[in-house]
Amino acid sequence: MKSIHQNKIFVLTAILLSIFSCKNNTENKENSELALANNTKVELTENQLLDTIQYQTFNYFWDGAEPNSGLARERIHMDDKYPSSPKNTVTTGGSGFGLMAILVGVERGWITREQAFNRYTKIVNFLEKADRFHGAWSHWIDGETGKMYPFGKKDNGGDLVETAFLIQGLLTVSEYFKDGNKQEQELVAKIDKLWKEVEWNWYTKGGEDVLYWHWSPEYGWEMNFPVGGYNECLIMYVLAAASPTYPITKEAYEKGWARNGAIVSKDSYYDEELVLDYFEHSDAPIGPLFWAHYSYLGLNPNGLTDQFGDYWKLTQNHAKIHYKYAIDNPKNYKGYGKDIWGFTSSYSVKGYAGHRPGDDLGVVSPTAALSSFPYTPKESMQMLKNLYKNHDSLVGKYGPYDAFSLEHNWYVPRYLAIDQGPIPVMIENYRTGLFWDLFMKNKDLQNGLQKLGFKYENKS
Repeated sequence: MKSIHQNKIFVLTAILLSIFSCKNNTENKENSELALANNTKVELTENQLLDTIQYQTFNYFWDGAEPNSGLARERIHMDDKYPSSPKNTVTTGGSGFGLMAILVGVERGWITREQAFNRYTKIVNFLEKADRFHGAWSHWIDGETGKMYPFGKKDNGGDLVETAFLIQGLLTVSEYFKDGNKQEQELVAKIDKLWKEVEWNWYTKGGEDVLYWHWSPEYGWEMNFPVGGYNECLIMYVLAAASPTYPITKEAYEKGWARNGAIVSKDSYYDEELVLDYFEHSDAPIGPLFWAHYSYLGLNPNGLTDQFGDYWKLTQNHAKIHYKYAIDNPKNYKGYGKDIWGFTSSYSVKGYAGHRPGDDLGVVSPTAALSSFPYTPKESMQMLKNLYKNHDSLVGKYGPYDAFSLEHNWYVPRYLAIDQGPIPVMIENYRTGLFWDLFMKNKDLQNGLQKLGFKYENKS
């Protein structure tokens, strides 16, 4: 735990990126070279800031990856002896986000296509041999052995939600390389095999009209977590319907996920329509902001509708509500405002907490606002500028630390894969639409969306 202060440090990373990145123009390079020669602090342009944070967060999954598997470490603590705890644990969902983040590195010129291909080959070869449970991976995996590592006492089997996040990343990689050379097409074939081996319909517990989150060979269905009502898991239902080998029925989506239409909300919060009902045991009418990110790294909400809602209005309003809540600041927490906002599940002053408007603890999680760039570009940029200009003690090697509180003068120099991963990916969706373009081209995905009654008109 550390107190917050302003370092006014020389932003070397951004300047070097400006000099060497093929994406920056000549004027930016000349200005950066002059600043570097004079060892002076420069006012970074918005593009330089975006380059910087994308580069730093990409590096969590590149330089910071577990070396044997190539997958993302569950967490990295800059203040501990070991880089992650447990030391060699990798996270399935966070690795799915990381697969996509690595493509940012390719497109931005920080690594080559061949380097990315070699890393993906290592990852896919590892996943082929890792423990699976009716095709689904566990939440945590030992990065050295491929064996399941328990996430909890009874959570020692398949985790279908984490698997969906991983598959989202794998299918995006597949789309990127599918027209490549022979070796790249062999990688695509391996990914296709992994995708087709996930037994999505097994997780309906024998044919019920709902998907269950977990199954364990030791404890069976004892965790008993049917997934329904709006949360971060839309991508799981879409992929389950899209599976060419083990698909679920449309009824599972309508009855299990949408709860026979009860998922629809007519309510508003801060004058923004909720669109869908944020089912959860909380007094807050809105969810943590990661719900607007995890399913939408690849699934494009802009132009996506079904019988239950408009997903662009849903996700955009979700981010707007968080912003308006910070402006309103009903609990009078220090720092909340137009350039300090965004709440999600993250580290907290005591342990870990699911922060959200109306149920917050004075803790802000940078990933919330920064992964919302497609929805709230102006408001997210205000947060980004403020962090890097006025609170750079909150930024480390892999980008902004996971959470902080000006109210409690607190932060920890620690990272979580599931929070760092959406940042470079969603910023790239804001800048170029890369991942939305790739993922939405997948033919299986298109079949799944059609099966569930979705309509999609690309408006990005």
